[in-house]
Amino acid sequence: MDVQTLLSRNQDIAMKINRVLQKRTRIAQEHLNQRLDEALHAERRGTGTGTGTADSAPAPFDPSHAWQYGVDLAQRSLLFWDTLYQRGNEFVQRSIGEPPPVLHFDYDVVLDGRNFARPVNYTLLQLRPLEGVGVDVRKRPYLIIDPRAGHGAGIGGFKDDSQAGVALRAGYPVYFVVFHREPEPGQTLLDVCDAEQQFVKKVRALHPDSPKPALIGNCQGGWAAMMLASSDPGDTGPIVINGAPMSYWSAAWSEGEGDNPMRYAGGMLGGTWLASYAADLGNGKFDGAYLVQNFEGLNPANTFWDKYYHLFANVDTEPPRFLEFERWWGSYYLMNREEIEWITRNLFIGNKLWKGEVNNAAGNAFDLREIRSPIILFASMGDNITPPQQAFNWVADLYGSTEEIKARGQVIVGLMHEDIGHLGIFVSGRVAKKEHKQIVSVLETIETFPPGLYGMSINESKGADGEITYEVEFSEHRLEDITERLNRFQRVDEKPFEAVAAVSDFNQRLYEAFAQPFVQAMSNETSARLLRQYHPLRWQRWAVSGMNPWLSWLPAAAQSVRENRQHAGADNPWSALERSGASVISASLDYYRAMRDAATEASFFGIYANLYASFLADRPDDRAKVPAAAADPRELPFVRAALQAIGAGGYTAALARAAFLLSRKGASLPLARFELRKELAESYADYLPQIGIDEWRRIRGEQEIIVTFAPDEAIATLPALLADATDRERFVELLGKLAADERVLQSAPDAAQRAAFERIRAVLATGGGRKRTARLADQAR
Repeated sequence: MDVQTLLSRNQDIAMKINRVLQKRTRIAQEHLNQRLDEALHAERRGTGTGTGTADSAPAPFDPSHAWQYGVDLAQRSLLFWDTLYQRGNEFVQRSIGEPPPVLHFDYDVVLDGRNFARPVNYTLLQLRPLEGVGVDVRKRPYLIIDPRAGHGAGIGGFKDDSQAGVALRAGYPVYFVVFHREPEPGQTLLDVCDAEQQFVKKVRALHPDSPKPALIGNCQGGWAAMMLASSDPGDTGPIVINGAPMSYWSAAWSEGEGDNPMRYAGGMLGGTWLASYAADLGNGKFDGAYLVQNFEGLNPANTFWDKYYHLFANVDTEPPRFLEFERWWGSYYLMNREEIEWITRNLFIGNKLWKGEVNNAAGNAFDLREIRSPIILFASMGDNITPPQQAFNWVADLYGSTEEIKARGQVIVGLMHEDIGHLGIFVSGRVAKKEHKQIVSVLETIETFPPGLYGMSINESKGADGEITYEVEFSEHRLEDITERLNRFQRVDEKPFEAVAAVSDFNQRLYEAFAQPFVQAMSNETSARLLRQYHPLRWQRWAVSGMNPWLSWLPAAAQSVRENRQHAGADNPWSALERSGASVISASLDYYRAMRDAATEASFFGIYANLYASFLADRPDDRAKVPAAAADPRELPFVRAALQAIGAGGYTAALARAAFLLSRKGASLPLARFELRKELAESYADYLPQIGIDEWRRIRGEQEIIVTFAPDEAIATLPALLADATDRERFVELLGKLAADERVLQSAPDAAQRAAFERIRAVLATGGGRKRTARLADQAR
C-alpha cells in the first residue's frame, strides 16, 4: 500500500470518528438538558412555586413540613441501612457454605457432574410440579441452561413468573442446569459441553415417549446450548436462545443512539491477557466478580444511585424485591483459568464459533449447520450487552444465503423486543408472561414449519372482560433483507476487530513469556482468597453486615422505626425537592456514561480502525459472505444441486413440492393457519411418508428451491416423481380429500392457491414429463 492511500484512509477514518463523536456528544447534552428541565419543573410544581394547577400545587414551605420530612428522612435512612445490613448478612451466610441456586421452585438432583469421569461443577436438577398443576411425562421436557457469567445459578427460575414457571404451569417437565461456585480441578469448557450432553441423554432416558427436549439458553447459556446441539443434533429438540451473543464483533457503529460499549472492552483492555492475569492472581481461578463489575460499569446511574434511591424512596415495600435480586446479583462464582481463556480467545476476541474454528473434546469442529432442530432467537433493541446484531448476524455468516437455509432444512425464528434490557430478556416477569409464554405455546407448531427464516410477532389486545390476550403471527423473510436491515453500514465497523484479535494475540504471548511466570510464582491460595474477599463488590456487602460490630445496634433501631413509622405527606415540598435532586443526580450520571462511552468508542476506532487500515485492509477476506444482489442465485451450489434433482425423490418429493405450490405466500400468517397445517397433517397421516421431521424439512426446502427457480418445470415434472401408479393414485386421492375438507374450505384459499391446485391436477391427468425432466437436469449441470 502506498503512503498516499494510507493517509487517505486514515483521514477518512478520522473524519467519521469526529462526526460520530460530535453527534453523540450533542445527543448526550440534549438528553441532559431535557432531564434537568423536567426535574426543575417537577420541583417547582412540588413546592408550589411553579405554574401548576391549583389541584396539583401543594402547600408552601412551613416548619411543620420540615419537621415531618426530617422525621421521615431519618426513619427511611435507618430502614435503608437495615436492608443493606440484611443483604450483607445473607451474603455472608451464602459465602460460608455452598450457596444453593436462587430457584423459586423445589427441585430434586438428577445428575451431579462432580461425579463424572471428567468432573465438572455442573448439576442437573428436575423442578417439582407446582401445587395443583400436574406434569405430563409424555410432554416435551424443557432443559434450561443458565448463564455462567460471574453470578450464581437459578436466574431463569428465580420467581414464579419466569421461564421455568411458564413451562411448569403449562404441564411440561422442567429440568435446570445449575453450577456450583468452585470449578473442579482441570475443568474446561469442553468438559462442560460433554457433561451437558450427558444431561440431555439422561432427560431423554427419563422421557422415552416424549419429543426431544427443548433447550433454553440464556446469554452465555445460549451459545452453550448451540455448542451442545451441534455436537449431538440427534438428541436435542428446538433451541431457544435469549440474549445470546453469537457474533461477538457485531453491533452498529451508527451516527445516532444505540451504541454498544461492551463490544469495545476487549480492545481497550488490550485483549485476552488481562483475563489470564486475573486468573493467575487468583492462583489459577478467575473471580466472577470482575465480570459483574464490568456489567455494573455499563450503567453507573443504576449501579451507584438509581437502584439504591429506589429502595430508599420505597423502603416500606421495596426491600423484599431488592433482596431477592441481590441474592443472585451478589453471588460471585469462579472459573478455572482454562475456562475463561477459552471463552475470551475463542469467543469474545476470536469470534470463532460460527466459523467452525472451535473443536469439541473429540477434536471435531463445532459446526452449527449440523443443528437440525428449529432455532428461536430472542433479542432486544434495548440490550446494550447483546445487541440484536450479535444475536442474529451469525446466521448470515454461517449460511450465506436464504437458499442454503432452505436446502439444509433449517428453521430459524427471530423475536425482537423493542426496549427491554439484557437481564430483562430472561428475568423480567412481564417478558415471561408475554414472550416466553408464547414461545412455549408455539414451539411444537414451529417444528412443523417449512425451512426458512421467520419473524415472530406478538400482538396484544384486551378482551371484553379486560383480560389481556396475545395473538402470534409469523412472516417469512429473506436472509439478505434481514442482514441489510440490521447492518445499515454493511458491517465495515467489524473490520477493526481483526486488528483487536491480532493485538490481543501479541499481548497474550508477551504476557505469557515475560510476566506470567512471576505472577504465578507470587500467587498462592492465601493471596488469592484475600484478593477475592477484599474485592470491592464483596467488601461493600460484608462491611455492612453482622461482621461489623459497630452496626450491632441497627436491627433493633430499625424494628423500633417500623413500629413507630411516620410518613411525610404526599404534598410535602421537601419530598418534591428530594425527588428532583435524585433526578438531577441520575441525569448527571447518565450524562457521564454517554460521554464516557462516546470517548471510548472514538478511542477504539481511532486505534484499531487505523491499525486495520494500515496492516490488514489489503488481506483477502475469508469470511463467508452473502452473495451480491447482482449475482445469479441459480449459480449458488444449493440451487444447482436442487435443480439437478428436479425429477428425483419419488412420492415424498412430490408431496413436498405440492405443499409449497399450495401454500399461501407473501403475507404474515397467524398462528391458527400453522395450527391448521399441523391438524391436517395429523388427519391425513396415512398419506404422509414415514420419515423424520428433520428429513422432511430438508426435502421440503429442496423442493421449495426447485419451485422458486423453475416454477413451470416443477409442475411439469410432477408425473415423473409419481411414475409408480400406486404412488400417483395415493397422491391424487390425498389431493381430492384436501379439496373437499371443510377446514381447508373455511380457510378461504386465494386465487394463486386455487390456480396451483388446478395445474397440479391437470398435469397429473395428462401424465408425461420424463423427457422434460432429463432436459432440465442437463441444463442445471
